[in-house]
Order: sequence, then C-alpha cells, then structure tokens
Amino acid sequence: MTVVLIVNSGSSSFKYQLLDVERERALATGLVERIGQSEGLSSHTVLATAQGGAEETFRREMPIRDHTAGFEVMLDAFAEHGPSLSEHPPLAVGHRVVHGGARYFAPTLITPEVEHGIDELSVLAPLHNPGALQGIRAAEAAFPDLPHVAVFDTAFHQTLPPAAYTYAIDKDLAREHRVRRYGFHGTSHKYVSEQAASFLGRPLAELRQIVFHLGNGASVTAIDGGRSVETSMGMTPLEGLVMGTRSGDIDPAVLIQLARRADLSIAELDDLLNKRSGLLGLAGVSDMRDLQQRAADGDGDAVLALDVYIHRLRAYAGAYLAQLGGADVISFTAGVGENNALVRRESMATLGFAGVEIDPARNEAREHGTRVISSDASRVTVLVVPTNEELEIARQTLEATR
Repeated sequence: MTVVLIVNSGSSSFKYQLLDVERERALATGLVERIGQSEGLSSHTVLATAQGGAEETFRREMPIRDHTAGFEVMLDAFAEHGPSLSEHPPLAVGHRVVHGGARYFAPTLITPEVEHGIDELSVLAPLHNPGALQGIRAAEAAFPDLPHVAVFDTAFHQTLPPAAYTYAIDKDLAREHRVRRYGFHGTSHKYVSEQAASFLGRPLAELRQIVFHLGNGASVTAIDGGRSVETSMGMTPLEGLVMGTRSGDIDPAVLIQLARRADLSIAELDDLLNKRSGLLGLAGVSDMRDLQQRAADGDGDAVLALDVYIHRLRAYAGAYLAQLGGADVISFTAGVGENNALVRRESMATLGFAGVEIDPARNEAREHGTRVISSDASRVTVLVVPTNEELEIARQTLEATR
C-alpha cells in the first residue's frame, strides 16, 4: 500500500486526507478548524473502504491553540478511530500551497530555504501562504522523519507564454513588484486534462483542451498538448470568471472611482471585490443552487446574475477557442461544473460554429465518474470530469521523493 498524507492549511484551519495512491482511494479525511479561537472543532471521517465497515465521522470540540496543537488532535483521531498510522504508514506528507510565484514550477521537497521562499511569496498571497507555512511547520513537528513536499497551485501555469502572462503596465514597476499573471487551480486543471486524455484513450500531447473549473472559486484554462497556454485567473485568484463572492474581470478604473467618490479604502475595496461581489453581490446568494432556485421563482436579480455568469463563461470559451485554433476536448469540473446541467448547457449553447453540440439526455443524466455529455455528431468532445486535487497532490508528492 502506497500511502500519502495530504494537508491543506489555512490561517485558522487545515484539511487532511490519508490516501492510498496505488488504489486511488482515501482511507480517512478530516478538518481541524477555529484554530486559535476559544473553542476549536475537529471532524475525522474513516471511510468505508478503509477497514471494511461503514463510513463514520467523529467530532470533537476543544480549544486548539495553534496548528501544532491541531496536528496533535489529528494524530489522536487516527490513534483512537483509525485507520492506524502504524498499519498504514504514510511515505510522505504533501502540502497544498497556493502561490509559488515564478520560482516554483514543480513539486518541491521542503527545506528551510523553500520555507523561506513560501514566506517571501506571502506578499502575493497574504491570505493563503502564511497559513500554508504554519501547517508545514506543524506537520514537520508531527512527522519529523518523513519527507514533506509542497505542491503549488500556480505551478501548472508556469508554461504560459510571455504574451499570456504579461500585463501592459510599466515594465520596470511590474518587474520590481512581480506583477504578472500566475494562474491558479493548476493542480485541478492538470489532473482533469490528463484524466480526459486517459478516458478518451488519446495522447495528451495531441489534444487541445479547455477546462472549466467551476466552484465557489472558478477559472478556465486553455491547454495545448498538456501545457497551460492561457488561464483566466491572474496575479491573484480575483481575475477572470464571475465567482461566488469574487467579481472576476472588472475595469480597474472602477476601483479608482470608488476610492474617489465613495471614499473606500484599499482594505474596503479588497473586501468588496473578494468577499461581497460575484453572485453574492449581484443577487445576495453565493451558492449556484440557491441562485437557480431564486431565478426560477422569478427573482430579477437572480436572473441577471445567472445571465452575467453564463455570459462570462461564453466569452472565455470563445477567446480560448481562438487562442487554441479550435478544441478537441472541453471539460467541466468542480462543484458547479460537475453537478449543474444548466450551466454546462447554456455556456456551450452558442458554440455550434466551433463544432460543439451538447446531448441533452447525457447532460441531464445524474451519473458519477468521467462521462461524455456531447452528442455523437459533435466535433468537440465535451466531458464532465470529477476533479481529485488530493490524488494529484499525492502523485506529485511521491514523484518529488523519488
């Protein structure tokens, strides 16, 4: 059994998964949250496939002073509820890190120098990298004899050509402050594009692909021969598609005007665009299921928000078809992409000129796993591909330790 522990840390929480890479199945998952608050929470789920019994979740409430204490809670859960880490010893610990800048373009064994690099890049991801670093250091204390590997969300997009990653601002200022497009969700885009090629039985190097990762955060990537050549998120995860609470693309002058006329500070503008915009800003709800229900009930704001969301998806689909010179495969993944037939149907509805034709019955079918939703006559194969970022992180972690 080839087991890897995957850790995804934030500033006040971390998720974990014990994963059998060889069999591509999770043995246990968990969440430790409210770290540093008066009452912390932990949940530990032993999956049915781990020990042959029914899936069961165990919860605890207690103060959790820091990430190190959180890892002690996690280890206690494994010891008390299983699976036993002595019987299923992890070969390595893989850490999801959001921002690797232009420095890290592959899974990287963590050393003190790498930790320093992740810390230095916190200026580009102040909400993400510091929490990841706290998790790394706590995990190193809990598993001092194991290799620890950082897998960066930005790494897959390091193949972007200069024309795609360069912003048209003063070049010296951009260079000094590392202003460029980095792209995110790279782990998911890589996994889905490779899974699509495998499912179709075609060489990855021959395929022109467009992958829509649609969740509360959303991005789209154009992939040519397995290489990211264009992606919607930019220097931060704020650019691009309309998201649950993020605005996506917006005229930069809007911020200047709001600062001047509404007297909004930098912090207030940051909060507006990241936490009070997107579907939430337009319609008061950030969940696509709630939005669709409100739209079906005749809520005008919800109808407009859904129209704006679809409009942006179509715009990016058209742009990426142009960048690639056409597409062989278009894939939908993540919470909305995998489960929302209306979004898939409407975002592809105007692409008949490019050979895209959705089969209504296939699109509406409630099935699991990778599946085709295009018609037999479609010149472009359209897929639903469930993402598995933890498995991809585990694979890359093992790759880095060999």
